[in-house]
Amino acid sequence: MLGAVVLALVSGGIGGAVGVYLERTGGVTDVELPQAGQESEERAADSVAGIAARALPSVVTLHVKGSAAEGTGTGFVLDGRGHILTNNHVVEPAGSSGEISVTFSGGETAKATVVGRDSGYDLAVVKVSGVGGLKPMPLGNSDNVQVGDPVVAIGAPFDLANTVTSGIISAKERPITAGGEKGDGSDVSYVDALQTDAPINPGNSGGPLLDSKARVVGINSAIRSADSSSDQSGQAGSIGLGFAIPVNQAKRVAEELINTGRATHPVIGVTLDMDYTGDGARVGTKSNDGGSPVTRGGPGDRAGIQAGDVITEVDGQRIHSGEELIVKIRAHRPGDRLALTVERDGKEKPVTLVLGSASGA
Repeated sequence: MLGAVVLALVSGGIGGAVGVYLERTGGVTDVELPQAGQESEERAADSVAGIAARALPSVVTLHVKGSAAEGTGTGFVLDGRGHILTNNHVVEPAGSSGEISVTFSGGETAKATVVGRDSGYDLAVVKVSGVGGLKPMPLGNSDNVQVGDPVVAIGAPFDLANTVTSGIISAKERPITAGGEKGDGSDVSYVDALQTDAPINPGNSGGPLLDSKARVVGINSAIRSADSSSDQSGQAGSIGLGFAIPVNQAKRVAEELINTGRATHPVIGVTLDMDYTGDGARVGTKSNDGGSPVTRGGPGDRAGIQAGDVITEVDGQRIHSGEELIVKIRAHRPGDRLALTVERDGKEKPVTLVLGSASGA
């Protein structure tokens, strides 16, 4: 019995040693782990990968250098003549003597010049010359967008070019203001924005927000972050609250910038009391130069608007501040007809006016 027990223990020790040796060396052949084989690179046209593949050749990264500042942004090709759309705040650091360099998705670079820009809409058009094979980005229709629609954003967050993110349209017609660093209000942009949860970060500014057919429905322009409530000029990151200029507005502005170098702004011809804290937008008691707050012969004057009136609705939508009224007006074109509700002496009455036109800055 003793001999049998000793033999068993020795046999166990030998087997264990052999097992350890085989595990360490793999035996007589090398280890080969299972792996998927080569697959087609084709993706469904409406998948994120399919949208990105079609859109990336039309997206560019802009590096801007000025005497006092520099930065990175995004843009996309509008036509075969070299026009590229981006945000005004992307190119603004270049000033009148700075440099703008455009890098295409394939790595090619070119110098660009500003064709026109507008701070009120936060849009700018730059142009490259001597570049062949440009692929214009198809434009969609932002009026067709619905809450919940899938979208894809492309840009260069923190200078990481050709970054693709995806999400949905979270809301429409979000009245937002951005800018204001100058303090005099001349650089404030007013946007009736598309809201998206697609991750957008500094450097995405000016890039396209695309629908499921790879068409531009918005121009990514601003974010709300955990420690910043303004635009992408800071370095705060995304928390899923991004805002894009609707492409219908951007298309009109881009066409005006290309054709004339300036964009027109729709106006109602009144000076608002921006310190008013009540509900609605109140017409002031005097203009900025001390005159009448209602421009004589202007749209508001012809519609019967008076000093002290409070505008409470635009086309049936309630507004709560002067900023919201400006946003709603800017979402239209000069010549459009607006239906307003005006409160005077505690009573509301309907007012219809045709928007006038003013040159932007």
